[in-house]
Amino acid sequence: MPRARDLGIQVGSLPTGPTNSVLDVPGVGLGHATVWRDEPAPPEGRGVGRTGVTCLVLAEDAFTRLVPAGGAVLNGAGECTGFITAAEWGSAETPVYLTSTLQLGRVYDSACRIELEVNPSSAVDFIIPVVAECDDSFLNDARRMQVEHEDVVAAYDAAMASRGSSTPPDEGAVGSGTGMSCLGFKGGIGTASRLVGGHTVAVLLMTNFGAREELVVNGVPVGRRLGDVVSTPLDHREAGLDHRGDGSCIGIVVTDAPVDGASCSRLARRVGLGLARAGSVAHHGSGEIFMAFGTGMRMDRDGKPDGTPVMTGRALDPLFAAVVEAAEESVLNSMFTAPTVVGRDGNTSASAYDDEVLGLLR
Repeated sequence: MPRARDLGIQVGSLPTGPTNSVLDVPGVGLGHATVWRDEPAPPEGRGVGRTGVTCLVLAEDAFTRLVPAGGAVLNGAGECTGFITAAEWGSAETPVYLTSTLQLGRVYDSACRIELEVNPSSAVDFIIPVVAECDDSFLNDARRMQVEHEDVVAAYDAAMASRGSSTPPDEGAVGSGTGMSCLGFKGGIGTASRLVGGHTVAVLLMTNFGAREELVVNGVPVGRRLGDVVSTPLDHREAGLDHRGDGSCIGIVVTDAPVDGASCSRLARRVGLGLARAGSVAHHGSGEIFMAFGTGMRMDRDGKPDGTPVMTGRALDPLFAAVVEAAEESVLNSMFTAPTVVGRDGNTSASAYDDEVLGLLR
């Protein structure tokens, strides 16, 4: 499936990295474990599974050399563990894991197990993994425990193996994005990067928000021009409800610029501007939660910086612009790379890689 640039859609003016993804940041890895099953309903089976786990490795030695971190919330109907610790200490020590809402506890447990195995010294300290979620229950039988420990390990191993890759990672309906829907179409995992001032800024999104009429593609109001839509993945009007647009979006920024925790929070906040350009208005029931991480300056276990001069103040302006552009493009990548997916009860989330949509863009 094509990415936005494969279709001639060039968002913004800043240059991209070689893979136009989070893999352009040195040391960063991205891996997925996709859960796709069609079993009988309980008690015979677990029903229809359209879900998974996505793992973003920030640095191989993040536990011993903490990574600056910070977060921001646009609308808080969601969960992200490790967020409060990052706000207090300005740092993170584990990879970032993304999954389905009801699987968050399972993934958190597995993240702790992985860290204890990878860093035996962590047994004398506590661990607070970063795990974030979106609700994929339109396509996925989310009330069943679909994710296993082995899935989390597989996503972590895939992320470690991808570090330094010159090939763009899988996007769309993969890993935690398998059951997600965005702006009335199939959503999921999307990523993009920008090069500014000798540094790389990259964004990773798990998109699961918005109504179709809100979709904007590089300034074109595609959603409005498509006209009335009888049913979209997040349209519950037949049930007497009006929850169109509810969902969530987890946004992760990672950069090799030397930024501290406070600057990471400021970078994270700019993800919301990129989502807005794509049509998001952060509906009442949607959880737009963002975190940012820097690898250009590190800290020891006590939080002491390594002495690298920190970028702050007006020096962050180019990084802000990079986050906004990369976030907007990540939304589009998550949609165009995703095929149409049929899930539980025959619910269908249609791909944005559609002749009618492409015709409007042309």
